Amino acid sequence: MFKPAPIFIGLRYTRAKRRNHFISFISLTSMLGIALGVMALITVLSVMNGFDREIKKRVFSMVPPITVSSLSGYLAEWGNLQKTLQGIPGVVNTAPFVNGEALLTFNSQVAPALVNGILPEQEKRMTALAEKVVQGKLSALKPGTFGIILGEELARRLNVSVGDKVTAVTPQMSLTPAGVVPRFKRFTVVGIFNAGSGFGFDAALAYTNLTDAQKLYGVGSLISGIHISLENVFSAPQMSKVLAGKLSPSAYITNWTDQFGAFFHAVRLEKTMMFFILLLIVAVAAFNLVATLVMVVNDKEADIAIMRTFGATPRMIMSIFMVQGGVIGLVGTLLGVLGGIWLTFHVTEIVNGIEHLFHVQFLSSSVYFVDYLPSELQWVDVAEIGLTALVLSFLATIYPAWQASRMDPVEALRYE
Repeated sequence: MFKPAPIFIGLRYTRAKRRNHFISFISLTSMLGIALGVMALITVLSVMNGFDREIKKRVFSMVPPITVSSLSGYLAEWGNLQKTLQGIPGVVNTAPFVNGEALLTFNSQVAPALVNGILPEQEKRMTALAEKVVQGKLSALKPGTFGIILGEELARRLNVSVGDKVTAVTPQMSLTPAGVVPRFKRFTVVGIFNAGSGFGFDAALAYTNLTDAQKLYGVGSLISGIHISLENVFSAPQMSKVLAGKLSPSAYITNWTDQFGAFFHAVRLEKTMMFFILLLIVAVAAFNLVATLVMVVNDKEADIAIMRTFGATPRMIMSIFMVQGGVIGLVGTLLGVLGGIWLTFHVTEIVNGIEHLFHVQFLSSSVYFVDYLPSELQWVDVAEIGLTALVLSFLATIYPAWQASRMDPVEALRYE
């Protein structure tokens, strides 16, 4: 016999089925309970990772990591500032912009919007706006043509399509012979973009050429600010501090965390709480393992007494039942990990199949940002869940194994 005695006997107890089928049944139940808990935990966290990925993709495709503007409202001689920013390590691209609020009107329809003046070629390197344009092209925003690209929801509210002309009315006033009147300008719709629902980009944003926006708002050659893209968007808070130390005190620096940081923090907190809540499923299975081993110890009292009379030490007896409980926990965890990985890679197809079969829709893009169930497996989560399940299983074996090691062989054999 090449195996150490505790391992050999513990494995034999795990496989034994002849004496007590009920104990074998509850051992299998404990194993499956751990497997189901681990599988559910991996799948749910992967789905939450998928939602987190889709939300970040949607936000970062439209929102620049850092924006540099001025406390006075507009930036002058911004060409030199742009060159300075491009020379800072970690900065990938920069792009000037002019933005302001306006009322867009078409026939009898009116809708508020934030009109952004951009340079199309520079904006392509900044955001994914060019990829989001579903009608027309971003390059159609040529200076002096007064073209405008609307969000899909905004275009729907105004009931306009490509080629229609909308009127933009701004809060700025112009002095005319008839008195002071709001400044307005007619724009031709040259494109419509779809950034996806959830954050209101499609319903509130419109884009025109930088030169046309400067004329619309009457700011001459001034701009509202400069957008900055980074090598790592999550370093935006640290980079903001670096920029604050390099730029003049009048510079006003904001980053994406100022607008969406609380939202992403809530998502991260929700994932953490979900981890601990679903971990209770594994904990319940671990408690079931305690009951299983206690019953096994009671069933093996005579065997324990005989082994003690043949010289087995309490430590050896304790090791036997820890091996048995460890095998149940290990196999259950492995089954759960494999099942969780498989389900993670196929959960989108499974949900889509159920929706198609029963003609229902579980997810609406207006509520969940996406109309399908996303999933993203992160191996760090798998490792943490598997290790946690193994630790809980190991802790569950300590008390029953300790009770077995304290058994008095004389008392156990008295009525045999």
